[in-house]
Amino acid sequence: MAAGSTAKTLLLGFLLALTATSTPAAATTLTLHNLCPYPVWPLVTPNTGFPAISENTGRLDGGGRGLVSFRFPDSFWAGRVVARTGCSSRSGSPPSSSSSGCETGSTPPATVVQLVVHAEGQDLAAYSVSLVDGFNVPAVVSPQAVGGGQCPALGCAADLNGGCPRSQRVVGAGGGVVACKGPAAYFKERCPLTRTTATDVEPVPQRCFAPGELKVVFCQSAMVNNNDAAGEPGRIRTVVVADN
Repeated sequence: MAAGSTAKTLLLGFLLALTATSTPAAATTLTLHNLCPYPVWPLVTPNTGFPAISENTGRLDGGGRGLVSFRFPDSFWAGRVVARTGCSSRSGSPPSSSSSGCETGSTPPATVVQLVVHAEGQDLAAYSVSLVDGFNVPAVVSPQAVGGGQCPALGCAADLNGGCPRSQRVVGAGGGVVACKGPAAYFKERCPLTRTTATDVEPVPQRCFAPGELKVVFCQSAMVNNNDAAGEPGRIRTVVVADN
């Protein structure tokens, strides 16, 4: 089963409820930034019937050095992003979209970022981070330069591999835990702003119009303000700030 196969069903009901439009919309960019201490090979996959926006052969170096942007089509588009890790190169060539030469991300368990742009004829964007297929890399998605509406940052900034139940661990060639299969309750407790089952939704409203950029950050240091003294524990930030 390919990475994101189960997660795609999470968007199905939403996509059926949207009215796709071919009317040109404002340009929107997908930006991927890797703050992890290790490289990742992003896999950007369109849903069936939509055009590809990436050749999926690039490597994003760790520590914030890896940064890449792609332009979405100017019409309705839906797809997903997965960060592959531990990829090997054959004859110096980068992994392809069908490559199995990666420790994680080519197949579940994997963190899946789901994206929709230019929907409903109103330039509506929708996004989520799904852990239905498991977890491999922390990922947060956030709109930037938005045109209006409710656009919270969503996703998981925590490394769930470290505390993964022993029976659910995926161990890499180096002996470390590189991915976690579950369970859903463990994921939801640590990362409430993700989707962990087919019927799960985030506990924050989302209706985001005309973002100029959807930014996906791997291994962002934090995404909430833990300011108990101010009486606002866990207040959700609406923009990704760790890489600014």
